Amino acid sequence: MGEPTIFKKIIDREIPATIVYEDDLCLAFEDINPRAPTHLIVIPKKEIASVDDICEEDEALIGHLFVAMRKIAADLGLGDGYRVVTNNGPNAGQEVMHIHFHLLGGRKMTWPPG
Repeated sequence: MGEPTIFKKIIDREIPATIVYEDDLCLAFEDINPRAPTHLIVIPKKEIASVDDICEEDEALIGHLFVAMRKIAADLGLGDGYRVVTNNGPNAGQEVMHIHFHLLGGRKMTWPPG
């Protein structure tokens, strides 16, 4: 791999972030450019560049991320609804090549998203 991504630097505590959840496999922190009252970035600690780079050995990890997001949403009182978004590739808006999920809540979401 080349230069560490900003997310890898957050995992390694090389740059600060407001971390709201962490376990052995993943990390969730506040987005620096929030699009909703609650806007977190949820990442695996394993470096996976994008959805296209998920392999069969990552199946349990990806499932773990969704279980963690459910727990985080419950802890934050988002029981009335929240959105989970991931972008895959530059044309979809992926800016950091480390798979990540946006967990958004705290307001009514609209459709289509954009």
